[in-house]
Amino acid sequence: MTANNRASNSKDDGKKLFDGPNVSRRELLNWFLGTSVGAFLVSTLYPVTRYLIPPRVEESTARTVTLSVKPDDVKANSGQIFKFGSQPGILIRTPGGELRAFTAICTHLACTVQYRPDFGHIWCACHNGHFDLNGKNIAGPPPRPLDPYTVNVRGDQIVVSKVA
Repeated sequence: MTANNRASNSKDDGKKLFDGPNVSRRELLNWFLGTSVGAFLVSTLYPVTRYLIPPRVEESTARTVTLSVKPDDVKANSGQIFKFGSQPGILIRTPGGELRAFTAICTHLACTVQYRPDFGHIWCACHNGHFDLNGKNIAGPPPRPLDPYTVNVRGDQIVVSKVA
């Protein structure tokens, strides 16, 4: 039987070419509506739940980090952000030439702090928090000082460690 014969048979005999399940328009529309509402809910609720219940982030077990910068590359009255495990740290060379390091996470809302040579201290841009060169909060909303790190210079390497 050719395609033309089939087409002519279906017109002439009134028979269907497809003998599938008999689904009414209303049932088909209800099914599409139900699946689209379900897909919408899943696509909306999944990101919301991932935001409200974030994945656990393991705290770094690193107690010591060797920085890639050499001590002579850090100029007086300057600061540099570095990575301490999974969190940022800040290395500062004071105007007197001393190296100091702190966590670079503001104690107010966990923004990253920076060293401002024009202020001569550490500054948080989020809500104008200020910390002195010892990490102590001196102005703005931060409730407590920055966590200090120990800095050791070994030859031409800078080694930063957590305070015990």
